[in-house]
Amino acid sequence: MITAISPIDGRYGAKVSELTECFSEYALLKNRVKVEVVWLINLCAEPAIPECRSLTKDEEQTLRQIVTDFTPNEAEKIKKIEAVTNHDVKAVEYYLKEQIDGTTLEDLSEFIHFSCTSEDINNLSHALMLKDGLTALLPQQEKIIAELSNLAKEFKDVPMLARTHGQTASPTTIGKELAIFAQRLQKQTDKIVAIELLGKLNGAVGHFNAHLSAYPNVDWIGLSKKVIETELELKQNLFTTQIEPHDYMSELFDVMARWNTILTDFNRDVWTYISMGYFGQKTIKGEIGSSTMPHKVNPIDFENSEGNCGLANAIFQHLSAKLPISRLQRDLTDSTVLRNMGVGFGYSMIAYKSTIKGISKLKLNEQNLAADLDNAWEVMAEPIQTVMRKAGIEKPYEKLKELTRGQKIDQNTIRDFVAGLELQPEDKQRLLDMTPASYTGIANKIVDLLD
Repeated sequence: MITAISPIDGRYGAKVSELTECFSEYALLKNRVKVEVVWLINLCAEPAIPECRSLTKDEEQTLRQIVTDFTPNEAEKIKKIEAVTNHDVKAVEYYLKEQIDGTTLEDLSEFIHFSCTSEDINNLSHALMLKDGLTALLPQQEKIIAELSNLAKEFKDVPMLARTHGQTASPTTIGKELAIFAQRLQKQTDKIVAIELLGKLNGAVGHFNAHLSAYPNVDWIGLSKKVIETELELKQNLFTTQIEPHDYMSELFDVMARWNTILTDFNRDVWTYISMGYFGQKTIKGEIGSSTMPHKVNPIDFENSEGNCGLANAIFQHLSAKLPISRLQRDLTDSTVLRNMGVGFGYSMIAYKSTIKGISKLKLNEQNLAADLDNAWEVMAEPIQTVMRKAGIEKPYEKLKELTRGQKIDQNTIRDFVAGLELQPEDKQRLLDMTPASYTGIANKIVDLLD
């Protein structure tokens, strides 16, 4: 939308379309309606609550159909009620009462929102929104991991000069470096999937006060657990105040932020490899690299991803730090903050899709990689001094330091030095045969261990 304040809903709207069904105001209202409906259905199924009579199959279907048929137009009806009530959850209750008015369900009107505080409905709705959001976002994470894993295996034997502190260092392989990121990201995705999304349905301060005042013989823990775990597929938390404490959300947002931080690390590394000529980028017809320099193909996808990871993490880190804190049994500071969960997911989605696009445009430049290695014979100082230690030669590190530090070293320099050493013949020959391109250890075998 050209008039949107946020680029998530404007410039990048098409990139986050999957999330509108998860985090919009419409999504929140639909989940509130769902929670209210399943609570009523389960109250009606409780024999110890005779006034909330059993439902016929058609009546239950009618109630569930309210959720199934809920559209943005229905959400607008709730917003009109809210304009009068100035209370968003109460507006949902009144909306549902209107839906059953004049039907056989009319006598159950006062059991809608029975014994509930607003936060009983809200916390479950927010958990459902996160559940849906993860369902939309996780495939993008998995796609990045899969792309990196595939490239790691494809390039596992392609040597590359490493650079520690930005200086030439012992060679690695392109595949091994990509495998590191694939494995790091996979570990964080596994942690995200393992986090239990919690919910409460236990009243104004968390221990079923109102419920017991009306029906002291009902197993309210069991009934609420059935709704939370069977109907909504969340996990019950009994240790709450008026609100579910949000600790699980903090944990989730921390891991999400860590995932994005690792992706930022990848974005910066691959950006650097592009600038060094290790990777080129496939051109796309019609795309402009620079408005004034026609030759340029800029690594804009990785830059875009890095920027959006930063924005997402700014949201996630605030959510993580703020949400577990609530004065006494309840304050409302979490309410407005929680409405921004989708912002963190939205910027993450934009970042992930940008990285995926960037990866798809990469093309390896093995010629540049080989030339870089052949221009860095000084890295052979490490294996040579290591074998010298084995042979008991005095001060091997110092001798190699004197030979190589600050000096221009080539193949002949290294081979002449090795030829003059008193080493076991097999050790000497191994060093003479070794090149920067072959000095990669077991990098390729480590890639084979990638999950």
